[in-house]
Amino acid sequence: MFNIVLVEPQIPPNTGTIGRLCVNLGASLHLIKPLGFDIDDKAVKRAGLDYWNKLDLKVWESFEEFLEVHPIDENSHLATTKTDNIYFEATYKKDDFLIFGSETKGIDEKVLKDNPSRCVTIPMGGAGRSLNIAISVGIVTYEALKQNYDGFKKITIDMKD
Repeated sequence: MFNIVLVEPQIPPNTGTIGRLCVNLGASLHLIKPLGFDIDDKAVKRAGLDYWNKLDLKVWESFEEFLEVHPIDENSHLATTKTDNIYFEATYKKDDFLIFGSETKGIDEKVLKDNPSRCVTIPMGGAGRSLNIAISVGIVTYEALKQNYDGFKKITIDMKD
């Protein structure tokens, strides 16, 4: 369905929650090192519940390594607060890469500046700086699903495996 990319995630429960979302949508989760936790961390698995073993997980050693295989192109969407491109005005296709930076740093500004047309943001009121990454991933991913819902099949998971 989609590819959710977390660049240097720092908080295990956020990643676990996003992993659970990925399983329920049939999306792949790409984690870019360095990670702020061990993937086997109890907090990751607790947030992901018993979905974690069903997750299509890919771990990359660096953002550069990821970009060598998946360069930023028309199938990439860079989530950031540093653009005026609203996420629901973007066009999403199946198998697109929805890329989110770490909770503390976001995506490298050079990458954003080199790809301004690929940047998307979630509108917010003036009182806050940003949203929790798990919430942001959910908002953007469900807009992508909305645009590609035709033919979406509910994923059946046998939780006994």
